Amino acid sequence: MAKIKLGLLGAGRIGKMHAENIKRYFNDVAEIKAVADVFADKIYDWAKNLGIEKIYDDRRAIMEDKGIDAVLICSSTDTHCQFIIEAAQEKKHIFCEKPIDFDLEKIKTALTEVENSGVKLQIGFQRRFDHNFRKIKEMIQQGKIGDIHILKITSRDPEPPPIEYIKVSGGIFLDMTIHDFDMARFLTSSEVEEVFALGNVLVDKKIGEAGDVDTVVITLKFKNGALGVIDNSRKSVYGYDQRIEVFGNKGCLIAGNETLTNVVYNSSEGIISEKPKYFFIERYKDAYIEEMRAFIEAIVNDKDTPVTGLDGLEPVIIGLAAKKSIEEGKPIKIVR
Repeated sequence: MAKIKLGLLGAGRIGKMHAENIKRYFNDVAEIKAVADVFADKIYDWAKNLGIEKIYDDRRAIMEDKGIDAVLICSSTDTHCQFIIEAAQEKKHIFCEKPIDFDLEKIKTALTEVENSGVKLQIGFQRRFDHNFRKIKEMIQQGKIGDIHILKITSRDPEPPPIEYIKVSGGIFLDMTIHDFDMARFLTSSEVEEVFALGNVLVDKKIGEAGDVDTVVITLKFKNGALGVIDNSRKSVYGYDQRIEVFGNKGCLIAGNETLTNVVYNSSEGIISEKPKYFFIERYKDAYIEEMRAFIEAIVNDKDTPVTGLDGLEPVIIGLAAKKSIEEGKPIKIVR
């Protein structure tokens, strides 16, 4: 079978990582044929060193290239829906980073175009492919803990992003917590029916001045009766804090943080272990590889992608409800 030809839309940190992973791990079945980025001149050397043939500053060249089978949308969020629609109309399969958009109607329009075109769409919720979280999912499906009663997710970043990014990020719920909303749906196999969120500005007052909060606690009520709690912080001084606990009537599953090594130093002064891996690139390195493997395999084997457009829509619905909950100071029932 001929290699799958991919077009990369956006060559920032995430786009470059995906391209490098494809070159390193999937070069036998797929290759990046072209890249489009508004700062094409700044990525020229990187692209050439990776063996990418064509470098554009306009994505339309990629969309119109009949030799490109699929696109990886790693550009800014405000471009996602338009690029999805254009790719679907050109019959190209689509991998799109989260979130699809901040506007539900725009998302629904894009998903309708995908459905009508028959192309495949996968959304970039890489945490589903983390080996720890996948193991929890498998054990839940095996009935190890019975019916889920309580889900707890802790997700805390080591440093807040730049204020200029905060201003265009859609806010903490659509930028950061959106991963946790997806994980909540993934692990419980149930939709969220009600959200109650509390938030404050405790890390950096400039985040508040930008109209956002940096510290939140969210409670969730699921359709299957389970309850969930998510806590987020934009700054954890000890590193990227990523923990999950799922409690059921037959037991409990816990996934802790990953460290560079599992060495623990014991002395008369105390017991010391390493801090968690610094941030998402390090923590989810293997998960990013596995999500791209899943996308490529879906194309090669003509099967459904494991993270669908609906999986991209639902966390945005939950995120907007959480934002409304903070604004109104009350629980918000989700109406779909």
